[in-house]
Amino acid sequence: MRQLPETDRDTIRLAQGPQFTRWLEQVTATGGCAHPVHLSGSTTTLDATTGEILRHYDTLDEPGERLLVRCRNRRATVCAPCSRLHAGDTFHLVRAGLLGGKTIPADVRHRPRLFVTLTAPSFGPVHRAGDVLCRPRRDGGTCEHGRPLGCTVVHAPDAQLVGQPFCAYCYDYTGHVLWHAHAAKLWDRFVIDTRRRLATSAGLVQSQLVRHARLSFARVAEYQKRAAVHVHAVIRLDGPNGPTDEPPAWATTHLLSDAVRASARRVLVRTPYSPAIGELTLRWGEQLDARPLHANRDGDGDGPDDDAVAAYVAKYVTKGASETGAGLDHPITTRDDIESAPIGAHVRTLMRTCWRLGGLPEYECLRLRAWTHTLGYRGHILTKSRAYSTTYAALRAERAHHLGHVDIPDTVTERNWRYVGSGHTPGAALIAAGVAEDLAANCGAAREAGSSDPGGAFGAG
Repeated sequence: MRQLPETDRDTIRLAQGPQFTRWLEQVTATGGCAHPVHLSGSTTTLDATTGEILRHYDTLDEPGERLLVRCRNRRATVCAPCSRLHAGDTFHLVRAGLLGGKTIPADVRHRPRLFVTLTAPSFGPVHRAGDVLCRPRRDGGTCEHGRPLGCTVVHAPDAQLVGQPFCAYCYDYTGHVLWHAHAAKLWDRFVIDTRRRLATSAGLVQSQLVRHARLSFARVAEYQKRAAVHVHAVIRLDGPNGPTDEPPAWATTHLLSDAVRASARRVLVRTPYSPAIGELTLRWGEQLDARPLHANRDGDGDGPDDDAVAAYVAKYVTKGASETGAGLDHPITTRDDIESAPIGAHVRTLMRTCWRLGGLPEYECLRLRAWTHTLGYRGHILTKSRAYSTTYAALRAERAHHLGHVDIPDTVTERNWRYVGSGHTPGAALIAAGVAEDLAANCGAAREAGSSDPGGAFGAG
């Protein structure tokens, strides 16, 4: 035994333990979570009228006197099993707002709907991938720092040079970071202005739009190769009561598209004044895409397929910053953490800029040092309006009901839990990874067999 690797010794120890079967049941119940949370405590269910104990559970009888629960991390680089579950929930959340289901009527598929892409502005020329020359220039030329202004190479999509600035000294790193810090506010102003333009186009007073129509959306933020956030959003126009109400006759896809395009070009955000930097005016980039959606691949029009949009959003929310090459998945606490991080020179400079700007008192409200690991972006990866569709909480409750975890009516539940640890030992991690692979293979086989759960939302919970 002493000659075996530590992982093998630990695996044998677990397998020979008297409570291995129960421990394996817990690991399977978490879907093979890579970093489960360990809880200790008890739950007692009482009859609300008589006080009789109907059910009691205590971790004293569990392996190690603890219960394993999912970490629920959305990032595949942190916990692949939990990220797959989160992706499944996201798929159903977005799809319900496109095609109905999960308490949303199927009529929403016939409403004015757009798939919108809003980009970050240019902060300086960067190398681009594609089937054509990167940036050909007939006159060649160099910048003031002596760096070439053109590139005659055809870059592959995975080339390391893609997304890197031509000249790091010319690149507007300050503008890039401050744009990230204000991107969420820029989106809020875009939504408000779109509502205003819809009201104006319909001949309504802006405050009266809520009595005639409601704008619903779900949006996801995506880091591009140049480490700048782009926003992809599903935008839908409903009646005043949301998805259960038909929109007015004047509410058309063309009208919604015009309002979205005009607002994207008009809205702006100004940064706090800084004696060192001044006041910057931040806008969306010139590249804008607003395409109508159709319900299936046989539908009319050139818009993307609804299922494809939902699958795209679900796939992206599981990507961490480190996976996209645009930061780290964990906060940093010192400037030395930036220098030792496994990142490229472009992202490292963005982090340094975040840290430097975060030390200025005029930018204290932006909390740039706390969000240095995401390059200053402090918004959620996925956000939605209240009336767009269902919620993650509702989907989790539905999954619990599907698995038979139903509360008994007319009862009172007393819970007493405390955190006692997290993660796996080396051998436990190996076994959990095998469980996760088996469950993922089973889900894949179910989808190929025509399962009605394409997003995998009813995986092991």
